[in-house]
Amino acid sequence: MKSDQIAIEFRKVSKRYRLYRSDKHRFAGIFSSKIPFKEVYANQNLNFTIRRGESVAVMGKNGAGKSTMLKMITGVVFPSSGEVIVNGRVSALLELTAGFDLEFTGRENVHLRGQIWGLEAAEITDLEAKVVDFADIGDYIDQPMRTYSSGMKARVGFAISAHINPEILVVDEALSVGDKAFRQKCDEKIREIMETDGVTVIFVTHSSGAAESICHRGLVLKKGKLAFDGPISEAIDFYEGPRDPGARDTDVVITDI
Repeated sequence: MKSDQIAIEFRKVSKRYRLYRSDKHRFAGIFSSKIPFKEVYANQNLNFTIRRGESVAVMGKNGAGKSTMLKMITGVVFPSSGEVIVNGRVSALLELTAGFDLEFTGRENVHLRGQIWGLEAAEITDLEAKVVDFADIGDYIDQPMRTYSSGMKARVGFAISAHINPEILVVDEALSVGDKAFRQKCDEKIREIMETDGVTVIFVTHSSGAAESICHRGLVLKKGKLAFDGPISEAIDFYEGPRDPGARDTDVVITDI
């Protein structure tokens, strides 16, 4: 595959963490290799390539390593070994309230994010207008973010991430923003971005229906490893496993992402 066709590539990627008995031991471990710890792998030997314009569902039970994998895609954490290649501007609809300067106003944080992303002045001005309109928090947009409720921060966070014209969109289906009307507004915006030609979509979900309606391919993680990579219908079958003949249609299993 040509490099200009690749949006994301993981080459033998592993991420390991050290678990200490307490915060005191963790701090001491910074200065001494003699402090005992347990080493665990959140992801291990991940190998896959996602082409530009693909829509890929990521499935797996709690602790499967989905969050760590996504954090490596978005640059929040880095692999312990291997190489992660990301080509394109990434918008992550995950932890919406992270990364704000609480002493800055909402409007100033829009400009800060725009500068971090390397946007031109005209692009930041356009982004600001769209965020102010979409977040719809009134005069609070010009107040320090330390005065915002968690819902107001999430509104601004979503509005920023959804309007930067991403080339790669990372979406957590469990995303919850504001009241019912605003959540519907967010859902419509996400769908709009997903339907944009050339945008690569990484969709984290436990809903087979949502995955099948949006994505053509599925990755299934299990205990930090890539257990399956293939067409979405086959990925769903693999993830859900054989159905218990004795299970009733009303049975529901809820797991955390």
